[in-house]
Amino acid sequence: MTTTIEELLAQQGRHRGWSEWLRVDQQRVDAFADVTLDHQFIHVDPERAAATPFGGTIAHGFLTMSLMVHLAEGLAIRPDGMVMSINYGFDRVRFLSPVPVGSEIRLGMEVASVEQRGESRILITYDVTVEIRGSERPALVAEWLAMVVLG
Repeated sequence: MTTTIEELLAQQGRHRGWSEWLRVDQQRVDAFADVTLDHQFIHVDPERAAATPFGGTIAHGFLTMSLMVHLAEGLAIRPDGMVMSINYGFDRVRFLSPVPVGSEIRLGMEVASVEQRGESRILITYDVTVEIRGSERPALVAEWLAMVVLG
């Protein structure tokens, strides 16, 4: 565990690793469609989607983005004294490739910057990449910000 701002600053530019692979199945995509009310056929109708250039259903881009929270578990910095980490948003997000239903994705995470924000807050910016197993092009790249609150 990191305990000082100096140790946190030393993390800048360091790749934190890769998550485990996670299968994106039709049940997960359908559940996301139900929650978000986004039932576009390309996501939920395998027959119609088969006739598109994608050849089948694809995950919502925002589903892929939402799964990053789970995939980042164990990769994000958790300094001693951390009370909570708050999703502070994104400075940049690009959906580069569709995620075919049935494929597997994983997250890679690098610490881009660490900024002290007052006595008890640290803003950490991560450069993240979501890969699709077997694809040369990533599904998503982003600059993801986390505000760490210390106790």
